[in-house]
Amino acid sequence: MNTITLNLKPVIELTDEQFYQLCQKNPDIKFERNAKGELLIMSPTGGETGNHNSEINADFVIWNRQTKLGKVFDSSTGFQLPNGADRSPDVAWIKQERWDALTPEQKEKFPPIAPDFVLELMSPSDDLQKVQEKMQEYMENQVKLGWLIDRKTRRVEIYRLGKELEVLESPTELSGEDVLPGFILNLQTVF
Repeated sequence: MNTITLNLKPVIELTDEQFYQLCQKNPDIKFERNAKGELLIMSPTGGETGNHNSEINADFVIWNRQTKLGKVFDSSTGFQLPNGADRSPDVAWIKQERWDALTPEQKEKFPPIAPDFVLELMSPSDDLQKVQEKMQEYMENQVKLGWLIDRKTRRVEIYRLGKELEVLESPTELSGEDVLPGFILNLQTVF
C-alpha cells in the first residue's frame, strides 16, 4: 500500500477530536497519524491482500467467540497509542478487562489504548522498513505480541514486548502464545 506523509505542523496541529472528525468526514480515505503528528494517507489494499486480511480476521473472530477473552478489531479501527500516534493494524485484539476499563465515549471513537496483539500483513507495495518501524512503535507502546507477515517472501517477524525479534522462514502456523491462549493461525491459507 502506498503511503503519503503530510507534515501539517507548520500550518495546523490537529487535536485528537479534529483528527477523528477528519477521518469521519472522509470515510473513503484511510488515515493514520504518527507520533510526530504527521498525517499518513494510505491507499486501499488490493484484492489478494484484502482477501487474506479478511480470512485472517475471521480466524481471530471465531477463536474469540469461543474463548470470550477480549475484542477483535479489523483494519478500519484506529487506536490512539500512548505516544500520540493513531494507528490501524490489519488485525488487533484487546483483552476484555482492558476494553471494559474504557468509557463508552472512548470505545466509540478511536480508543486511547494500545492493543494487546497486532498483526500487519504486507501488501506488495508496502515498504518493509516502514512497516517494521510501525511494529517497533507498537512494542514501544506496550503491545504484548505482534506479527508482521510477508506473503511474498513467506517470512514472519514476531515481536514480543521486551524481547528480541524472532524471524521465521516459511512457517506453517503461528501460536498466540500466552497473549492469545489456544489461538493458532494456519498459514497455509495465507501463503
